[in-house]
Amino acid sequence: MTVDHSVLHFFTDASTLVKGVMLILLCASLISWTIIFQRGSSYRRLRKLARQFEETFWSGLDLTQLYARITQKKVEHLGLAAIFQAGFESFSHAKKESLPVEVTLENAERAMAIAENREIDEVEQYLPILATIGSTSPYVGLFGTVWGIMTSFQALSQSEQATIAMVAPGISEALIATAMGLFAAIPAVIAYNRYAHSAERLCNQYTAFRQELTGILQRRLYKPLKPSEE
Repeated sequence: MTVDHSVLHFFTDASTLVKGVMLILLCASLISWTIIFQRGSSYRRLRKLARQFEETFWSGLDLTQLYARITQKKVEHLGLAAIFQAGFESFSHAKKESLPVEVTLENAERAMAIAENREIDEVEQYLPILATIGSTSPYVGLFGTVWGIMTSFQALSQSEQATIAMVAPGISEALIATAMGLFAAIPAVIAYNRYAHSAERLCNQYTAFRQELTGILQRRLYKPLKPSEE
């Protein structure tokens, strides 16, 4: 007699609860891989934009001209560009209103901090979901396995002649839940560790740029504006 050892066969023969566990793990795996591809693409894009903006910022281009390029959408408004726009816009408004130096710097720093937090939220988006899937999926799969094995032994206890052949199919079906839990967890854990490092590097880059820009704006307050900046 030919025995079907396919995953679909194990799924159809499993108990209702184990089927539910398998479906939950399948959904978790699909969500995990969706986030993995989305975050990977997003981080590559954010790193590229940060590198391009830093090259433009340190190229000697006047800050007023750079701000105009951002407002005219010639530079994408993400990451460092968003922090720069928020800070320089607040700085320019405060100077036009002839506010005290301390107030001007405080307003600019506050605007940049708010923009930085917003960009960091974007960088860290969905990472907690990956962490949750990576940490809980093995236990969810183990729960399905324990339940399936328990059901198999309960059926065995009701049989007059107990053999390993009677419980082997049920145990095999139950172990599929553990395998699915690991299948969902392992990619999520690997991706989380990698992306957490990428997110930390981007966040540190944003913080360093904000501090550098604060120093530049502070120096501009103590020297007269060029005719092109008035």
